[in-house]
Amino acid sequence: MSRHLFKFVNNLKIRWKMTVVVLPLVLIPLFVVGTVVGWIAYRQAHLGITQTSMDDLDHMAAFTIDLLDAHNQQFQVYREDKKAATEQELASLTNLAYGMVEVQDKQFRNGEIDIESAKQAARSALKRVQVGESGYIYAMTSKGDLAVHIAREGENVYSETDEDGRRFIRTMCKAATKTSPEKLLTIIYPWRNAELGDSVARQKMVVYRYYKPWDWIIATGGYLEETYENPAAEQQAFTELKNRINSKLVGQTGYIYCMDRKGTLTIHPEAEGENIFASKDSDGTLFIERMCKQREGWIRYPWQNPGEKKARRKIVRYLHYQPWDWIVAVGSYEDEFYQETNLIKGRILGSLGVISLLVGTIALLLVFLAAKVLSDPIRHMTSVIRDIKRGQFHRQMEITSGDELGELAVTFNRMTSSLQRNRELEASLAQQGKMASLGILSSGVAHEINNPLGVILGYAGYLENKLDPEDPNHHFIHEIKRESKRCKKIVQDLLNYARTPQPEFSEIDLNQLLDQIVSFAANHTDMHSVKIDRKFTDGLPELLIDGDQIRQVAINLILNAGAAMEDGGILTVSTYREEDDVVMTFADSGCGIDEADLERIFEPFYTTKDRGTGLGLAITRQIIEQHHGSIQMTSRLNQGTTVTIRLPLVREEF
Repeated sequence: MSRHLFKFVNNLKIRWKMTVVVLPLVLIPLFVVGTVVGWIAYRQAHLGITQTSMDDLDHMAAFTIDLLDAHNQQFQVYREDKKAATEQELASLTNLAYGMVEVQDKQFRNGEIDIESAKQAARSALKRVQVGESGYIYAMTSKGDLAVHIAREGENVYSETDEDGRRFIRTMCKAATKTSPEKLLTIIYPWRNAELGDSVARQKMVVYRYYKPWDWIIATGGYLEETYENPAAEQQAFTELKNRINSKLVGQTGYIYCMDRKGTLTIHPEAEGENIFASKDSDGTLFIERMCKQREGWIRYPWQNPGEKKARRKIVRYLHYQPWDWIVAVGSYEDEFYQETNLIKGRILGSLGVISLLVGTIALLLVFLAAKVLSDPIRHMTSVIRDIKRGQFHRQMEITSGDELGELAVTFNRMTSSLQRNRELEASLAQQGKMASLGILSSGVAHEINNPLGVILGYAGYLENKLDPEDPNHHFIHEIKRESKRCKKIVQDLLNYARTPQPEFSEIDLNQLLDQIVSFAANHTDMHSVKIDRKFTDGLPELLIDGDQIRQVAINLILNAGAAMEDGGILTVSTYREEDDVVMTFADSGCGIDEADLERIFEPFYTTKDRGTGLGLAITRQIIEQHHGSIQMTSRLNQGTTVTIRLPLVREEF
């Protein structure tokens, strides 16, 4: 039976095979785990819900503390703002009083009134100004003599002390005389005015300024509470705070309440203002007294409301709010916590069925997706392998991941690339074999041709020296000599192309080599009207190259550029690094090359010159390829030509 089952599974496609294997592995543990978790959840529901409910009570208590603190902080900030506004108002009145004194002093200096009349007028003006409910403006000398005051004018108050025993008048006098008259000074001190019926000290603010011509310290004072306290606004805000706290329900019948340390309810939905310090629970325990003494903690007690048949267990979380010395309590009945417990059993069974169906469906979809993710690359690999089997070695596998399949695709692509290079290498070896045969043939031909050419050049040179330049035959002898030299060069180029020696590699500084070549080539007759611009990138690493062969390449390209700029131009020789290659460019501003000629420019014996052999660029490409590099030429007619050579930093051996 098992043998037939395994055979059936082995014959399935990957996605169905994964479904048969994976789906039971998902659903069976799900049912087992779901049953165990459901049983444990039902057993732990009571404890879990209790802890959760206690956390809710704790959060509600902390939330209430935050509300009280926010209310307290809000009015603290409000008082500070009003204090700054009060100081600004007193400063404005002080400046106004200062201006009044200046006006009277100016009339005195202009001779309109005497000094006593001026001071009397100033006194009258300053006394008429009222600050708040009980504040006023006064003036005194630097010795503490009250020059202007609504009640104590003429007295010396230099040694007057505030409720903290500080001699504030002396402090004001010293500070005023040492400060620039334009600067306003401020002092706050506790002061109890018995004439106003003050039973306790109140904070008083005074802003003052020194008028030096009269030796007057002009001051404006007022009680802070008369300027920034707003009992109606505070009461309104506190009422809103209580409504917000009373509106918070805890469970079904629980609520939040606050009380002071004496047990008087300060915030309560129904019994605000009552004192419950002596309240007892159903067991006769003074639980409120305990809360007031401990100030913070948890308490459980039985409580029976009117109309209920029996007491129910109540749990309360209470915290202490230090700024107001309040106890903040949040309470609820425990039996209200456990209503959810009775629903858990049914919910677990129903949820288990729904979750199993849902997870099974999702697992099935994920299995099909996983199978697709695995099978699609395999099908693609199969297709590529079939194409390569047909000889299409250019085909490459798509690399879409970094897993084992991606690694397999990378390795396979490297293998096909190696096969492609081996095929190209085989073709290259075959071509080199042909070139070797051609070299042997060329060697023999060169030997047979060079000897007669030497004899012809020798006799042509002898006759050229014997004939007078004015002799008509002298021109023909010169042409014989020049064409013989051309034939000899063609034979030599043919030998160089067919029997190019293997490069002898050594580490060479390319910039230094090109600099020498450019300096040498600049003296050639074809380069007299050409300006050579060097743009070498500093810091290039040394290359493993054959210096003589690269010199041959560079000289050939420079002279070709010079021949393309008969009327003059600019040749730019550049070097730079690009990824793992060092790049040389030779860019001229010459006549350019036609697009049709550009496609065949590197072919042997193909030339656009009247007397060229067509082997110079073919030899150049052969040398660059022996260095495992590449050469590319771009050109546009009448705009110039650019030759780009790339040489690898690391030569890859095959």
